[in-house]
Amino acid sequence: MQINFYKYQGAGNDFILIDNRLSVLKGIDKESVAQLCDRRFGIGGDGLMLLEDEPGYDFRMIYYNADGNEGSMCGNGGRCIVAFAKHLGVIDDATKFLATDGLHHAKISEAGDWVSLQMIDVTRIDQDGEAYVLNTGSPHYVKLASDLEVKDVYNEGYAIRNNATYKQEGINVNFVQKEGEGYFVRTFERGVENETYACGTGVTAVALAMAKHNHQSGIISTPVRVLGGNLNIRFDYDGEKFSNIFLEGPAELVFKGVINLNS
Repeated sequence: MQINFYKYQGAGNDFILIDNRLSVLKGIDKESVAQLCDRRFGIGGDGLMLLEDEPGYDFRMIYYNADGNEGSMCGNGGRCIVAFAKHLGVIDDATKFLATDGLHHAKISEAGDWVSLQMIDVTRIDQDGEAYVLNTGSPHYVKLASDLEVKDVYNEGYAIRNNATYKQEGINVNFVQKEGEGYFVRTFERGVENETYACGTGVTAVALAMAKHNHQSGIISTPVRVLGGNLNIRFDYDGEKFSNIFLEGPAELVFKGVINLNS
């Protein structure tokens, strides 16, 4: 079966997107997703998303990790699918859509290349030693680091993600270093099982964890640099609850094409 696809990237986090409003794909298996996301034998991507109709919403976001398993919320994927929806004419400059973790609102620039995506509220941050553990739509482990440019993120992240505490469910591992008014972040992502150029729910988790770490409160805006570019996270924090959380950054169409999918 031939399918039309679009390739998007958000700060280096890259995704395959398929318009499935007409149910062209009535089901896609793990092996097919992994094949499409393979960077040598497929299109290549950190994940695959289907844009589908959903009553009461502009669309529904279905997200698969690069390993083929259906994933939890992906922040940069969410921003990219908003840009995709604008490209398709599904939305104009604002949207409400449904993802695996519930309702999301977003706004997009007139040019269609900058997306501000509202994330779920967060009321709980735990600690694992000196690290912070929280869920921003996906589970995250946040650890302060030094010399982050040269850190062995793959091996250190792999070890944490696969330790006795996190191996069964998996966790995304973020290393963070203060940089100017914001932070530099590198992330090992579960489901990709490797370091990625960016992780939207990860930088969101970092911004919230650092606000708690630094005893900040009020209206906070946190710039974050990742390997693939720059993102911004803004939110309200009253000392107990993080609300009005927005992940902001670029979302760009890279190319589109047609590929044969074995089914």
